[in-house]
Amino acid sequence: MTITGAGGVTVFSWRRSKTFHREYSKLPYDLCVQVDQKLQDLLRSPFPPGLRFEKLKGYSDPDIYTIHVTGNYKISFEIRDGNNAWLRRVANHDDIDRSP
Repeated sequence: MTITGAGGVTVFSWRRSKTFHREYSKLPYDLCVQVDQKLQDLLRSPFPPGLRFEKLKGYSDPDIYTIHVTGNYKISFEIRDGNNAWLRRVANHDDIDRSP
């Protein structure tokens, strides 16, 4: 389950986890371009249109959020040190839903 809007979280910067980096490096080039664009959109606005910024229910230590890249791909992240996103994963919806 998710909560749309994510409670007004604003992201100022991000860092990539090893898992995110590994999954990102396996994506096709055109999907990497889309991921990069969505991450830039996230920095520009706390509620960028089309990202479906959501907080996942059931994860509170830490809170985990997702944004949609395409109809089938998501990025999951947590907020650390105030407004910095720790990018956890980039994968298809089913994989993120099983293990964000």
